[in-house]
Amino acid sequence: MTLDPAPCKIKHNLARLTGDWAATEGERWLFVAKTLLAAFTALWLAFRLGLDSPTTAMTTTFILALPSSGMVLEKAFYRLLGTVVGCASALLLVAVCPQQAPLLFLGLALWIAACTCGAAMYRNQQSYSFVLAGYTAAMIAIPALDHPAGAFALAVTRVVEVSLGVICATVVHDALLPRHQSAQVMRTVQARYLRFLGFCRDVLEHKAPPAETELAHLRFAADIAALESGRAAAFFEAAHARAHTRQLHEFNNAFMAALTTFYTLHRLTHRLRQDAASPVPALIEPLLARLAAALARGDALQGAALDDMQSALAAAIAAARAEAADAGGPAQRDAPAPGSAPGSSNGAPAPPHRIDFETAIELLERFARQFGQFAAVYHGLARRKRSQASEPQAYMPKTPPAIVLASGFRAATALLAVAGVWYWMAWPYAINAVLMTAIFCALASSSPRPTAMIKQVMTGFLIAWPLSFLTEFLLVMPGGGYPMLVLAAAPLFAAGAYLITDPKRAGIGIGVTLFSAQVIAPLNLAHYDVAAFLNTTLAMPLGVALAWAIFAVVLPEHTMGHKDHVAAALWREALATCTAPLRAMPPLRWRAGAPRLAAIRHRFDSRVRDLLSQLNAASGPAPGEGAREVVRQGLTLLELGHSVLELRALVGEAGRSQARSALQDCVSALAAYFKAPSQERCATAVGAVLRAGTAVRTALPDAAPGRSARLRTALTDLHAIYTCLLDQLQQPSAGASHSHGARHAA
Repeated sequence: MTLDPAPCKIKHNLARLTGDWAATEGERWLFVAKTLLAAFTALWLAFRLGLDSPTTAMTTTFILALPSSGMVLEKAFYRLLGTVVGCASALLLVAVCPQQAPLLFLGLALWIAACTCGAAMYRNQQSYSFVLAGYTAAMIAIPALDHPAGAFALAVTRVVEVSLGVICATVVHDALLPRHQSAQVMRTVQARYLRFLGFCRDVLEHKAPPAETELAHLRFAADIAALESGRAAAFFEAAHARAHTRQLHEFNNAFMAALTTFYTLHRLTHRLRQDAASPVPALIEPLLARLAAALARGDALQGAALDDMQSALAAAIAAARAEAADAGGPAQRDAPAPGSAPGSSNGAPAPPHRIDFETAIELLERFARQFGQFAAVYHGLARRKRSQASEPQAYMPKTPPAIVLASGFRAATALLAVAGVWYWMAWPYAINAVLMTAIFCALASSSPRPTAMIKQVMTGFLIAWPLSFLTEFLLVMPGGGYPMLVLAAAPLFAAGAYLITDPKRAGIGIGVTLFSAQVIAPLNLAHYDVAAFLNTTLAMPLGVALAWAIFAVVLPEHTMGHKDHVAAALWREALATCTAPLRAMPPLRWRAGAPRLAAIRHRFDSRVRDLLSQLNAASGPAPGEGAREVVRQGLTLLELGHSVLELRALVGEAGRSQARSALQDCVSALAAYFKAPSQERCATAVGAVLRAGTAVRTALPDAAPGRSARLRTALTDLHAIYTCLLDQLQQPSAGASHSHGARHAA
């Protein structure tokens, strides 16, 4: 029997279309359905329990409406924690300042400033816990100003209402067709791995222009931060294991190491290709082409295939060295120190191309080794194979201190200004404006574009204002009973929840749901008052507008990801690689300090990538030339910082010797340059690098085999530093512009 191909084709197309819809629009409408179920369940239970403010429980479910169950659980935990801390602080403030408005507002301002600083510092769901602790204190303390005896009842009720909303949201999102964050994390891991392979292949084959390469590094920095955020959310899911957390940390660490080495290799080969007289590119290009061909295998590059790639690359490198040595070329074993004239062992000048070749080979071997580790971690994750590796370092974000302090100052100023106006006007409903200003000043403090974020929420408020009025007085009030309330309010809530699923309009959806949830649902004893409705709904958008005005007027340049602050912070992080204390390392046992050195290197990697991630978020999809300049400088400082750390390891190993003194002088000169970048200090550092290269070169003949290998690696690092500094000397505005950025950020 044969099947009619037409019906089979129709069935296939229908199945494909159904699958596509389920993966896109279906996911969005499922999210809407779960959000409404959680909201109306919380509202019904609040009515049944006789809570004073049922809208608080329902609003909590809208706030916790997030795409995955892990994200819901994480935010629920930190919301509950922040609520408890905020209520406790409010009770303390009311007890210390009973019925003393000036002192109470001053204490609240200091508390909210401290919480906002914490929110700006962490920038994740822990940040949200700080935000809650701040504005919850205001929500309890301000209404209790004239009735301090009722503060405890307000705090207990608030905790109960928020807890009810948390329970309903977590049960619905985690039990009914959950979308697990751990699965999303694995998709992110796979996409990152394949994107990195494609990026490396394009660069090695000279298909990626320099501008696109810079943007790729910016996006990779954002990917690193996003993966850490996703991992933190997946941690709250029951299926997530501690070993999986370690592997994800290891994946991020291995990726950062391989990416940094690849960038250094790319910069060196790009410089070499600019020199038409250099014979090095002819020797290096076949090796790069071989590596690009191996990377083209994608996911198939694992296990034996990865071992074969590394073996073949090692054989090709050995052949290239032999070919260069036979020709008397750049790969001679007595490679000189960095620079065009650092001198050989007897002080005579030597051809500069030898160290170029050896440096390129060293970087290529290092990248192949680090990529092998990165691929092994990735395939272990993909196959869900438990790793037996030791506990890796966690990702360490860094917010510039100036932005943290400015966020706290802005929040305190906003609260005091709005509270003063409220107290002077004696308008009872202005308390809603005070709370909205405090809430959004704190929430926007960790946003790279706070005014845009607040503007979107304000748009949602303005859209929901007339719709909420019509729903409240034309549908909810005439209807009788809870079912009619659900039918009347569901369309508006569904529209807001649907907008939340669109990343470009999520802020509008949040504004619609928060505004309508606050004003539509009645209290247990229903009371419909048009005047009260208009006063309340006027005060809420007014408070959000005041928050926008605060960000536009008070320290507007001190926002997350501002290029001047990122630039200054990058220089500080580079300085830390020179000055961060290392554990004492006895002579001839440099590995004794390796754990401390590895921790400093990891902190440096994490913080530089995090700063670039902030810059990426603030710059948007099309960064301007100023942002691109900061990216270029950040990548250069990343390259310099890694080389400096390697030199510091050798300083600890070298004992008392001329080489040790020269290397220490080199590190000190670089520290002076990082502290106050200028052309003069850069030139001084170049001279120190050349002297260190000569000293290391002189120490090579008498060194033991193990120490000789370290000295040769030091020559490679010195050469990398030397070429980077030469690039800086060729950019007269670089030092000046970034020193100006440092002064501006301070």
